[in-house]
Amino acid sequence: MPPKLKRPRSPTIPPLGASGAPATAPTATDPSSASPHRAKKLKLLASHSVTSPFPDFAHPTPTEAAQVHALLSSTHPDLAARRRPPSEGNNSARTCGSVPNVLESLVGTILSQNTSSRNSTAAKRGLDTAFGRNNFAAVAQAKREDVVEAIRTGGLANKKAGVIQNVLHEVRERHGEYSLQHLAGASVISVKTEDVEANTKGKAKAAAVVATDEEAMAELVSYDGVGPKTASCVLLFCLGRSSFPVDTHVFRLSRILGWVPAKADRVTAQAHLDLRIPDDLKFGLHVLMVGHGRRCKGCKGSSGGKGECVLKRWLKEQKGAKEEELAAMVAHAEEAAADVGDADGVSLDLVKLKSEDT
Repeated sequence: MPPKLKRPRSPTIPPLGASGAPATAPTATDPSSASPHRAKKLKLLASHSVTSPFPDFAHPTPTEAAQVHALLSSTHPDLAARRRPPSEGNNSARTCGSVPNVLESLVGTILSQNTSSRNSTAAKRGLDTAFGRNNFAAVAQAKREDVVEAIRTGGLANKKAGVIQNVLHEVRERHGEYSLQHLAGASVISVKTEDVEANTKGKAKAAAVVATDEEAMAELVSYDGVGPKTASCVLLFCLGRSSFPVDTHVFRLSRILGWVPAKADRVTAQAHLDLRIPDDLKFGLHVLMVGHGRRCKGCKGSSGGKGECVLKRWLKEQKGAKEEELAAMVAHAEEAAADVGDADGVSLDLVKLKSEDT
């Protein structure tokens, strides 16, 4: 039996507000004062942040992840570019949150849920046109129907408008302003010293602390309507952290590759893959798997599992998979990806969207 994979536990720091002061409102580390749904999300996140939900499932290995990364890099050289820092010139919905402003990144990623890149880009542009870019106060205080109208092109406008306004209200309630920039860098807090010899015990002293990946993730998913995939996108594309978001394409290809067990859904698949995939491959592998999932017809169920695909060829050469087995794997993966719905809280079983991305 393979050893159970565990992530080293990061030291805990007090939950911080945007100004560096401890947060006083319900926070990611205080689920007892949160809604039952939020508490459930945080409990699930905590249970999988150190140990995989499938500790005895030994795939992917670092070698397998590296081989698939190299294979997809050679197949899609235009997608194999190095990570770029977030840019003010980006549309946060189109780029999965690749902008410097953390709250804008979160809003844009919410808009990108369950729709095409084209539609979410238009929705973010509509929001900026109606209220001004990053004028979060105006969005938060607007009538719900005005926000719905501004983002209507993105699909699920009623649902997303409510999520965005509720997140903005809660961010301000917790941190005193419409900002999550404390997650982007070191925050200064006041701590008590313990230097007895210097006779300073109990006196306040400034200390700079940086939220760990786990703490940043916990804060983001503590907002209602923000699930692990959306939070992971903010970590990866805005904060430059090592995180591995699992969308429909990544989930489907992970099933075909045998990287997650058959019983995995997108939430548990992300928790598992985030621990199994080496940090230095997470950004590139995510981008490449999404790109390949969009472009390749040979590994989609619509092709009947037939047609050329570099991943299927790799499975034949490396794992000895047969053509009939691969066709069945593609079909099952497509079915599983359709059944799991949206990991961030909007069920695809309730709303069927036609998307250029799926």
